[in-house]
Amino acid sequence: MIPRMNFEAILFDCDGVLVDSESITNGVLRDMFEEQGWRMTMAECMQLFVGYTVKSRRDIIEANTGQPLTDAWMQEFFARRNERLTQSITAIEGVHDAVAHLHDHCEGRIAVASGADRFKVEMMLKQVGLIEFFEGRIFSGHEMPRSKPHPDVYLAAAAHLQMDPARCLVIEDTTVGITAGVAAGATVWAYAAPPAQHAPLVQAGAARVFTGMHELRLG
Repeated sequence: MIPRMNFEAILFDCDGVLVDSESITNGVLRDMFEEQGWRMTMAECMQLFVGYTVKSRRDIIEANTGQPLTDAWMQEFFARRNERLTQSITAIEGVHDAVAHLHDHCEGRIAVASGADRFKVEMMLKQVGLIEFFEGRIFSGHEMPRSKPHPDVYLAAAAHLQMDPARCLVIEDTTVGITAGVAAGATVWAYAAPPAQHAPLVQAGAARVFTGMHELRLG
């Protein structure tokens, strides 16, 4: 239970917190890298890329593919990713009730602060029926000076809500995102769907780890 007086705004990550998208996006990445001769398992791909922008991993990509990470390659990735997401994206179990509850109790002071590009975030939220809760309060790391693990996107979301980050609760699922939320000065709770490991999330700075969206209830 979230104590009523502790937090005045809730800032959500998107991928892996609101929508079950990580395996879809990373499946496309893995397939495209394999076409370039870089073979890895899904687990290996997710370990390298979950929480990061693709461009921020340029050195790793170019070292393993032997080819430059071009704008044309990125555009093909976005197109294939968006098509796969449109076909397969689903919401995290229980998240509709949790978001509706927090939206009501925080009087609309909730936002999305994602490391992903705006088109992807808005498309996914529309696809799963969550966009109405976040319209006008969606922030993309692609539009900030720095993306996660830097705090810029969370600071921008808090500023838009006219909230001190110390009064905000961040909901994250990756060590990269947790680092960003902590750096912003917020309290961070980590969503860890089984069988995710809790220890790395706590080590990154999560004040609490929870395993079901039903736990996001105001007390």
